[in-house]
Amino acid sequence: MEGFLQRCSAAIKTSGSSGKTVVPVLNIPRAEFPLRSDNVFLLKESGVPPEALVFRDEVDLAGLHRAKRLMLTLVDHNVLPSADIDLEEAVVEVIDHHHLERTPSMSCSVTVETVGSCATLVTEHIHHKAPEVLDRQVAQLLYGAIVLDCVNMAPEAGKVTPKDSQLSFLLESRFPDLPPRGALFKSLQSAKFDISGLSTEQILLKDMKAVSGGDLRLAVSAVYMTLDVFLQRRSLQQELCEFCHKHRFGAVVAMTISFNERGEPHRQLAVYSSSTLYREEVSQALEKARNPSLSFSPMSSPFNNIKSYLQGNALASRKKVLPILKNFLKEWDRKQVHCEEAEDFEELDDHVDPTGSPSFDDDARPRCFSASRHHRRRLLGTEDSWTEEDFQVPATPMNSLVEGCPLDAGLPRISAEAILEKFSRMGGEAGENKDGNWPGEQ
Repeated sequence: MEGFLQRCSAAIKTSGSSGKTVVPVLNIPRAEFPLRSDNVFLLKESGVPPEALVFRDEVDLAGLHRAKRLMLTLVDHNVLPSADIDLEEAVVEVIDHHHLERTPSMSCSVTVETVGSCATLVTEHIHHKAPEVLDRQVAQLLYGAIVLDCVNMAPEAGKVTPKDSQLSFLLESRFPDLPPRGALFKSLQSAKFDISGLSTEQILLKDMKAVSGGDLRLAVSAVYMTLDVFLQRRSLQQELCEFCHKHRFGAVVAMTISFNERGEPHRQLAVYSSSTLYREEVSQALEKARNPSLSFSPMSSPFNNIKSYLQGNALASRKKVLPILKNFLKEWDRKQVHCEEAEDFEELDDHVDPTGSPSFDDDARPRCFSASRHHRRRLLGTEDSWTEEDFQVPATPMNSLVEGCPLDAGLPRISAEAILEKFSRMGGEAGENKDGNWPGEQ
Protein backbone atom coordinates (compact mmCIF):
# COMPACT_ATOMS: atom_id res chain seq x y z
CA MET A 1 0.00 0.00 0.00
CA GLU A 2 2.66 2.37 -1.16
CA GLY A 3 0.60 5.55 -1.23
CA PHE A 4 0.01 5.27 2.51
CA LEU A 5 3.45 4.14 3.63
CA GLN A 6 5.61 6.04 1.17
CA ARG A 7 6.30 8.96 3.37
CA CYS A 8 9.01 10.79 5.21
CA SER A 9 8.79 10.79 8.99
CA ALA A 10 10.10 14.17 10.05
CA ALA A 11 11.49 14.59 13.54
CA ILE A 12 11.19 18.31 14.29
CA LYS A 13 13.31 19.59 17.14
CA THR A 14 11.38 21.77 19.54
CA SER A 15 12.74 25.23 20.20
CA GLY A 16 14.94 25.65 23.22
CA SER A 17 15.07 21.97 24.19
CA SER A 18 16.71 18.72 23.26
CA GLY A 19 13.33 17.06 22.63
CA LYS A 20 11.71 16.31 19.31
CA THR A 21 8.29 15.59 17.87
CA VAL A 22 7.89 12.84 15.27
CA VAL A 23 5.53 13.85 12.46
CA PRO A 24 4.48 11.37 9.73
CA VAL A 25 4.40 13.27 6.45
CA LEU A 26 2.50 11.69 3.56
CA ASN A 27 4.64 12.12 0.49
CA ILE A 28 1.97 13.51 -1.83
CA PRO A 29 0.19 16.86 -2.08
CA ARG A 30 -3.09 16.98 -0.17
CA ALA A 31 -4.99 17.55 -3.42
CA GLU A 32 -3.98 14.06 -4.60
CA PHE A 33 -5.12 12.28 -1.43
CA PRO A 34 -8.67 11.58 -2.72
CA LEU A 35 -7.11 9.67 -5.65
CA ARG A 36 -5.64 7.14 -3.19
CA SER A 37 -9.02 5.55 -2.58
CA ASP A 38 -7.61 2.53 -0.72
CA ASN A 39 -5.73 4.85 1.64
CA VAL A 40 -8.83 6.97 2.19
CA PHE A 41 -10.86 3.85 3.00
CA LEU A 42 -8.36 2.31 5.43
CA LEU A 43 -7.68 5.54 7.30
CA LYS A 44 -11.41 6.20 7.64
CA GLU A 45 -12.09 2.66 8.85
CA SER A 46 -9.26 3.03 11.36
CA GLY A 47 -10.62 6.28 12.80
CA VAL A 48 -8.01 8.66 11.34
CA PRO A 49 -9.64 11.89 10.10
CA PRO A 50 -8.10 13.67 7.07
CA GLU A 51 -7.38 16.76 9.16
CA ALA A 52 -5.02 14.67 11.28
CA LEU A 53 -2.74 14.10 8.29
CA VAL A 54 0.23 16.18 7.15
CA PHE A 55 1.16 16.23 3.47
CA ARG A 56 4.38 17.06 1.72
CA ASP A 57 3.16 20.36 0.33
CA GLU A 58 2.13 21.57 3.78
CA VAL A 59 5.48 21.52 5.54
CA ASP A 60 8.65 23.39 4.60
CA LEU A 61 11.24 20.64 5.01
CA ALA A 62 13.96 22.76 3.43
CA GLY A 63 13.32 25.60 5.88
CA LEU A 64 13.38 23.24 8.86
CA HIS A 65 16.63 21.76 7.59
CA ARG A 66 18.23 25.17 7.20
CA ALA A 67 17.22 25.90 10.79
CA LYS A 68 18.85 22.60 11.84
CA ARG A 69 15.53 21.37 13.22
CA LEU A 70 14.95 18.41 10.92
CA MET A 71 15.71 14.68 10.91
CA LEU A 72 14.17 12.47 8.23
CA THR A 73 13.26 8.79 8.11
CA LEU A 74 12.49 7.60 4.58
CA VAL A 75 9.80 4.91 4.48
CA ASP A 76 9.19 2.78 1.37
CA HIS A 77 11.96 4.50 -0.60
CA ASN A 78 15.68 4.78 0.10
CA VAL A 79 17.02 7.68 -1.98
CA LEU A 80 16.07 11.31 -2.34
CA PRO A 81 15.36 12.74 -5.79
CA SER A 82 17.61 15.37 -7.26
CA ALA A 83 15.17 18.14 -6.30
CA ASP A 84 15.57 17.25 -2.61
CA ILE A 85 19.26 16.43 -2.56
CA ASP A 86 19.91 19.32 -0.15
CA LEU A 87 17.94 17.38 2.50
CA GLU A 88 20.36 14.45 2.39
CA GLU A 89 22.18 15.52 5.56
CA ALA A 90 18.88 15.30 7.46
CA VAL A 91 18.25 11.63 6.55
CA VAL A 92 18.99 9.51 9.62
CA GLU A 93 17.08 6.31 8.84
CA VAL A 94 15.62 4.29 5.96
CA ILE A 95 13.02 1.51 6.06
CA ASP A 96 12.35 0.12 2.60
CA HIS A 97 11.68 -3.03 0.57
CA HIS A 98 12.96 -1.89 -2.83
CA HIS A 99 16.35 -2.38 -4.47
CA LEU A 100 18.98 -0.55 -2.43
CA GLU A 101 20.31 2.48 -4.29
CA ARG A 102 21.59 4.36 -1.30
CA THR A 103 25.30 4.89 -0.62
CA PRO A 104 26.17 3.49 2.83
CA SER A 105 26.72 6.08 5.54
CA MET A 106 27.59 5.91 9.23
CA SER A 107 25.03 8.65 9.93
CA CYS A 108 22.06 6.76 8.47
CA SER A 109 20.57 3.48 9.71
CA VAL A 110 19.29 1.41 6.76
CA THR A 111 16.76 -1.44 6.89
CA VAL A 112 16.17 -2.79 3.40
CA GLU A 113 14.67 -6.22 2.74
CA THR A 114 12.73 -7.42 -0.30
CA VAL A 115 9.51 -8.42 1.43
CA GLY A 116 6.06 -8.06 -0.10
CA SER A 117 5.06 -5.03 1.95
CA CYS A 118 7.10 -2.28 3.56
CA ALA A 119 4.48 -2.33 6.33
CA THR A 120 5.95 -5.71 7.33
CA LEU A 121 9.30 -4.06 8.07
CA VAL A 122 7.60 -1.19 9.90
CA THR A 123 5.68 -3.71 12.04
CA GLU A 124 8.89 -5.56 12.87
CA HIS A 125 10.63 -2.28 13.69
CA ILE A 126 7.86 -1.23 16.08
CA HIS A 127 7.63 -4.70 17.66
CA HIS A 128 11.33 -4.73 18.55
CA LYS A 129 12.04 -1.06 19.29
CA ALA A 130 8.78 0.60 20.39
CA PRO A 131 6.15 -2.03 21.31
CA GLU A 132 4.19 0.53 23.32
CA VAL A 133 3.27 2.29 20.05
CA LEU A 134 1.45 -0.76 18.73
CA ASP A 135 -2.17 -0.21 19.74
CA ARG A 136 -5.16 -1.54 17.85
CA GLN A 137 -5.46 1.48 15.56
CA VAL A 138 -1.84 1.24 14.44
CA ALA A 139 -2.19 -2.53 14.10
CA GLN A 140 -5.18 -2.17 11.76
CA LEU A 141 -3.33 0.31 9.56
CA LEU A 142 -0.30 -1.97 9.31
CA TYR A 143 -2.38 -5.13 8.87
CA GLY A 144 -4.45 -3.60 6.07
CA ALA A 145 -1.33 -2.47 4.21
CA ILE A 146 0.30 -5.92 4.48
CA VAL A 147 -2.82 -7.78 3.38
CA LEU A 148 -3.37 -5.50 0.37
CA ASP A 149 0.27 -5.41 -0.74
CA CYS A 150 0.58 -9.19 -0.47
CA VAL A 151 -2.72 -9.82 -2.32
CA ASN A 152 -4.45 -11.48 0.63
CA MET A 153 -1.26 -13.50 1.33
CA ALA A 154 -1.91 -15.64 -1.78
CA PRO A 155 1.32 -17.40 -2.90
CA GLU A 156 0.18 -17.50 -6.53
CA ALA A 157 0.31 -13.70 -6.67
CA GLY A 158 4.07 -13.85 -6.12
CA LYS A 159 4.19 -11.09 -3.50
CA VAL A 160 4.05 -12.65 -0.01
CA THR A 161 7.25 -13.78 1.74
CA PRO A 162 7.66 -15.79 4.97
CA LYS A 163 8.35 -12.58 6.88
CA ASP A 164 5.12 -10.99 5.63
CA SER A 165 3.20 -14.04 6.88
CA GLN A 166 5.05 -14.01 10.19
CA LEU A 167 4.35 -10.36 10.97
CA SER A 168 0.73 -10.46 9.82
CA PHE A 169 0.22 -13.44 12.13
CA LEU A 170 1.81 -11.45 14.97
CA LEU A 171 -0.75 -8.67 14.45
CA GLU A 172 -3.62 -11.17 14.28
CA SER A 173 -2.43 -12.81 17.51
CA ARG A 174 -2.00 -9.54 19.40
CA PHE A 175 -5.31 -8.09 18.20
CA PRO A 176 -7.80 -10.92 17.53
CA ASP A 177 -10.58 -8.40 16.89
CA LEU A 178 -8.94 -7.11 13.70
CA PRO A 179 -11.24 -7.30 10.65
CA PRO A 180 -11.27 -10.74 8.98
CA ARG A 181 -8.41 -10.85 6.50
CA GLY A 182 -10.49 -11.91 3.49
CA ALA A 183 -13.16 -9.28 4.02
CA LEU A 184 -10.58 -6.55 4.65
CA PHE A 185 -8.68 -7.43 1.49
CA LYS A 186 -11.83 -7.46 -0.59
CA SER A 187 -12.85 -4.02 0.68
CA LEU A 188 -9.39 -2.53 0.14
CA GLN A 189 -9.00 -4.10 -3.29
CA SER A 190 -12.40 -2.76 -4.35
CA ALA A 191 -11.46 0.72 -3.15
CA LYS A 192 -8.06 0.56 -4.87
CA PHE A 193 -9.55 -0.48 -8.21
CA ASP A 194 -12.35 2.08 -8.06
CA ILE A 195 -11.49 4.57 -10.78
CA SER A 196 -15.04 5.62 -11.56
CA GLY A 197 -15.25 9.26 -12.51
CA LEU A 198 -11.48 9.75 -12.76
CA SER A 199 -9.87 11.50 -15.73
CA THR A 200 -6.90 9.94 -17.52
CA GLU A 201 -4.60 12.32 -15.66
CA GLN A 202 -6.05 11.24 -12.31
CA ILE A 203 -5.76 7.55 -13.22
CA LEU A 204 -2.07 8.03 -14.05
CA LEU A 205 -1.40 10.08 -10.92
CA LYS A 206 -3.30 7.67 -8.66
CA ASP A 207 -0.33 5.30 -8.35
CA MET A 208 2.64 6.81 -10.17
CA LYS A 209 6.41 6.70 -9.87
CA ALA A 210 8.76 8.79 -11.96
CA VAL A 211 12.37 8.17 -12.95
CA SER A 212 14.76 10.30 -14.95
CA GLY A 213 18.10 10.25 -16.72
CA GLY A 214 19.65 13.01 -18.82
CA ASP A 215 16.88 14.85 -20.66
CA LEU A 216 14.42 11.94 -20.45
CA ARG A 217 11.84 11.62 -17.70
CA LEU A 218 9.38 8.76 -17.46
CA ALA A 219 6.09 8.41 -15.63
CA VAL A 220 5.50 4.78 -14.60
CA SER A 221 1.88 4.34 -13.56
CA ALA A 222 -0.04 1.35 -12.25
CA VAL A 223 -3.41 1.36 -14.01
CA TYR A 224 -6.21 -0.69 -12.46
CA MET A 225 -8.03 -1.92 -15.56
CA THR A 226 -7.22 -4.01 -18.60
CA LEU A 227 -5.20 -2.37 -21.35
CA ASP A 228 -8.03 -2.82 -23.87
CA VAL A 229 -10.36 -0.78 -21.67
CA PHE A 230 -7.68 1.87 -21.07
CA LEU A 231 -6.97 2.27 -24.79
CA GLN A 232 -10.68 2.77 -25.47
CA ARG A 233 -10.88 5.86 -23.27
CA ARG A 234 -12.29 8.84 -25.11
CA SER A 235 -9.66 11.38 -26.28
CA LEU A 236 -6.88 9.20 -24.83
CA GLN A 237 -4.15 10.48 -27.14
CA GLN A 238 -4.95 14.11 -26.41
CA GLU A 239 -5.11 13.47 -22.66
CA LEU A 240 -1.78 11.60 -22.67
CA CYS A 241 -0.18 14.44 -24.61
CA GLU A 242 -1.57 17.02 -22.17
CA PHE A 243 -0.44 14.91 -19.21
CA CYS A 244 3.15 14.81 -20.48
CA HIS A 245 3.07 18.52 -21.27
CA LYS A 246 1.63 19.52 -17.90
CA HIS A 247 3.89 17.33 -15.78
CA ARG A 248 6.84 17.49 -18.17
CA PHE A 249 7.41 13.83 -18.96
CA GLY A 250 8.97 12.50 -22.13
CA ALA A 251 7.07 9.21 -22.02
CA VAL A 252 4.47 7.30 -20.01
CA VAL A 253 4.73 3.61 -19.12
CA ALA A 254 1.26 2.38 -18.16
CA MET A 255 1.30 -0.98 -16.37
CA THR A 256 -2.22 -2.38 -16.23
CA ILE A 257 -3.17 -5.08 -13.75
CA SER A 258 -6.22 -7.19 -13.05
CA PHE A 259 -6.80 -10.41 -11.10
CA ASN A 260 -8.71 -13.59 -11.83
CA GLU A 261 -10.87 -15.49 -9.36
CA ARG A 262 -7.82 -17.33 -7.95
CA GLY A 263 -6.01 -14.07 -7.21
CA GLU A 264 -3.54 -14.52 -10.07
CA PRO A 265 -2.42 -11.25 -11.69
CA HIS A 266 -2.88 -10.46 -15.38
CA ARG A 267 -0.52 -7.75 -16.63
CA GLN A 268 -0.30 -5.68 -19.79
CA LEU A 269 1.89 -2.69 -20.58
CA ALA A 270 1.78 0.32 -22.87
CA VAL A 271 4.47 2.86 -23.76
CA TYR A 272 3.30 6.29 -24.93
CA SER A 273 5.39 9.15 -26.25
CA SER A 274 4.90 11.75 -28.94
CA SER A 275 8.62 11.31 -29.64
CA THR A 276 9.40 8.30 -31.83
CA LEU A 277 12.90 8.18 -30.39
CA TYR A 278 11.77 8.05 -26.77
CA ARG A 279 8.97 5.57 -27.48
CA GLU A 280 11.23 3.15 -29.36
CA GLU A 281 14.15 3.35 -26.93
CA VAL A 282 11.99 2.75 -23.85
CA SER A 283 10.12 -0.10 -25.55
CA GLN A 284 13.33 -1.81 -26.65
CA ALA A 285 14.79 -1.58 -23.16
CA LEU A 286 11.75 -3.38 -21.77
CA GLU A 287 11.63 -5.92 -24.62
CA LYS A 288 15.30 -6.83 -24.17
CA ALA A 289 15.22 -7.05 -20.37
CA ARG A 290 16.52 -10.31 -18.94
CA ASN A 291 16.68 -9.66 -15.21
CA PRO A 292 13.83 -10.30 -15.07
CA SER A 293 12.52 -11.10 -18.54
CA LEU A 294 9.07 -9.59 -18.98
CA SER A 295 8.14 -12.14 -21.68
CA PHE A 296 6.45 -9.54 -23.87
CA SER A 297 4.05 -10.40 -26.67
CA PRO A 298 3.14 -7.43 -28.91
CA MET A 299 -0.51 -6.39 -28.94
CA SER A 300 -2.27 -4.36 -31.59
CA SER A 301 -2.62 -0.70 -30.71
CA PRO A 302 -5.14 1.73 -32.21
CA PHE A 303 -2.57 4.53 -31.97
CA ASN A 304 0.79 4.97 -33.70
CA ASN A 305 2.32 6.66 -30.67
CA ILE A 306 1.39 3.87 -28.21
CA LYS A 307 3.15 0.50 -28.17
CA SER A 308 1.19 -2.25 -26.40
CA TYR A 309 2.27 -5.56 -24.91
CA LEU A 310 0.91 -8.58 -23.09
CA GLN A 311 3.31 -9.21 -20.20
CA GLY A 312 3.81 -12.96 -19.97
CA ASN A 313 5.76 -12.69 -16.72
CA ALA A 314 2.80 -11.67 -14.58
CA LEU A 315 4.89 -11.80 -11.39
CA ALA A 316 7.09 -8.92 -12.57
CA SER A 317 5.44 -6.05 -10.71
CA ARG A 318 6.41 -2.41 -11.06
CA LYS A 319 8.91 -2.88 -8.25
CA LYS A 320 10.80 -5.24 -10.58
CA VAL A 321 10.30 -3.17 -13.73
CA LEU A 322 11.59 0.09 -12.23
CA PRO A 323 15.23 -1.14 -11.95
CA ILE A 324 15.11 -2.05 -15.67
CA LEU A 325 14.05 1.48 -16.53
CA LYS A 326 16.55 3.05 -14.15
CA ASN A 327 19.40 1.08 -15.72
CA PHE A 328 18.22 2.15 -19.17
CA LEU A 329 18.15 5.80 -18.06
CA LYS A 330 21.67 5.56 -16.62
CA GLU A 331 22.88 4.32 -19.99
CA TRP A 332 20.86 7.03 -21.73
CA ASP A 333 22.49 9.67 -19.55
CA ARG A 334 25.96 8.22 -20.19
CA LYS A 335 25.41 8.36 -23.95
CA GLN A 336 24.25 11.95 -23.71
CA VAL A 337 27.43 12.97 -21.91
CA HIS A 338 29.42 11.25 -24.64
CA CYS A 339 27.36 13.03 -27.30
CA GLU A 340 27.94 16.43 -25.73
CA GLU A 341 31.68 15.84 -25.74
CA ALA A 342 31.54 14.73 -29.38
CA GLU A 343 29.29 17.67 -30.20
CA ASP A 344 31.85 20.23 -29.09
CA PHE A 345 34.38 18.62 -31.39
CA GLU A 346 31.96 18.45 -34.34
CA GLU A 347 30.77 22.04 -34.07
CA LEU A 348 34.35 23.31 -34.01
CA ASP A 349 35.09 21.22 -37.09
CA ASP A 350 31.93 22.39 -38.87
CA HIS A 351 32.99 26.03 -38.48
CA VAL A 352 36.74 25.73 -39.08
CA ASP A 353 38.36 27.87 -41.77
CA PRO A 354 38.31 25.82 -45.00
CA THR A 355 41.91 26.87 -45.65
CA GLY A 356 43.03 25.63 -42.24
CA SER A 357 43.73 22.15 -40.98
CA PRO A 358 42.14 19.32 -42.95
CA SER A 359 38.76 18.20 -41.65
CA PHE A 360 37.94 14.65 -40.67
CA ASP A 361 36.04 12.43 -43.04
CA ASP A 362 32.31 12.63 -42.22
CA ASP A 363 32.02 8.87 -41.88
CA ALA A 364 34.82 8.80 -39.30
CA ARG A 365 33.09 11.17 -36.89
CA PRO A 366 31.18 9.79 -33.93
CA ARG A 367 27.43 10.13 -34.56
CA CYS A 368 25.01 10.21 -31.67
CA PHE A 369 21.81 11.89 -30.59
CA SER A 370 21.41 14.55 -27.94
CA ALA A 371 18.31 16.68 -27.54
CA SER A 372 20.37 19.67 -26.40
CA ARG A 373 22.75 19.10 -29.32
CA HIS A 374 19.83 19.13 -31.76
CA HIS A 375 18.57 22.43 -30.33
CA ARG A 376 21.94 24.16 -30.56
CA ARG A 377 22.65 22.82 -34.06
CA ARG A 378 19.30 24.15 -35.23
CA LEU A 379 20.30 27.58 -33.91
CA LEU A 380 23.54 27.26 -35.90
CA GLY A 381 21.56 26.29 -38.98
CA THR A 382 23.31 22.94 -39.34
CA GLU A 383 20.47 20.53 -38.46
CA ASP A 384 18.77 18.92 -41.41
CA SER A 385 17.09 15.55 -41.81
CA TRP A 386 15.46 14.84 -38.42
CA THR A 387 11.72 15.37 -38.01
CA GLU A 388 10.27 17.65 -35.38
CA GLU A 389 8.49 14.69 -33.74
CA ASP A 390 11.83 13.00 -33.02
CA PHE A 391 12.93 15.95 -30.92
CA GLN A 392 9.84 16.86 -28.90
CA VAL A 393 11.64 17.19 -25.60
CA PRO A 394 9.73 18.14 -22.46
CA ALA A 395 11.13 20.46 -19.84
CA THR A 396 12.40 19.32 -16.47
CA PRO A 397 9.63 18.25 -14.05
CA MET A 398 9.13 19.26 -10.48
CA ASN A 399 9.65 16.40 -8.06
CA SER A 400 8.76 15.19 -4.60
CA LEU A 401 10.67 12.81 -2.38
CA VAL A 402 9.73 9.94 -4.69
CA GLU A 403 10.92 11.72 -7.84
CA GLY A 404 7.58 12.06 -9.45
CA CYS A 405 4.72 13.65 -7.53
CA PRO A 406 4.33 17.10 -9.15
CA LEU A 407 3.79 19.63 -6.40
CA ASP A 408 2.41 23.12 -6.47
CA ALA A 409 5.19 25.10 -4.83
CA GLY A 410 2.80 28.00 -4.43
CA LEU A 411 0.61 26.31 -1.82
CA PRO A 412 0.80 27.65 1.74
CA ARG A 413 3.08 25.82 4.15
CA ILE A 414 2.44 24.89 7.75
CA SER A 415 5.05 26.32 10.09
CA ALA A 416 7.03 24.04 12.37
CA GLU A 417 5.34 25.60 15.40
CA ALA A 418 1.88 24.95 13.93
CA ILE A 419 2.75 21.32 13.29
CA LEU A 420 4.05 20.85 16.81
CA GLU A 421 0.93 22.48 18.28
CA LYS A 422 -1.31 20.35 16.05
CA PHE A 423 0.27 17.07 17.08
CA SER A 424 0.50 18.01 20.73
CA ARG A 425 -3.22 18.79 20.75
CA MET A 426 -4.03 15.58 18.90
CA GLY A 427 -1.88 13.58 21.27
CA GLY A 428 -3.83 14.93 24.22
CA GLU A 429 -7.15 14.20 22.55
CA ALA A 430 -6.05 10.67 21.70
CA GLY A 431 -5.43 9.97 25.35
CA GLU A 432 -9.06 10.78 26.14
CA ASN A 433 -10.65 9.11 23.12
CA LYS A 434 -11.03 5.38 23.49
CA ASP A 435 -11.90 5.08 19.82
CA GLY A 436 -8.31 6.15 19.15
CA ASN A 437 -7.62 9.09 16.88
CA TRP A 438 -4.15 9.52 15.38
CA PRO A 439 -1.56 9.64 18.19
CA GLY A 440 0.95 12.48 17.92
CA GLU A 441 3.98 10.23 18.21
CA GLN A 442 2.99 7.62 15.62
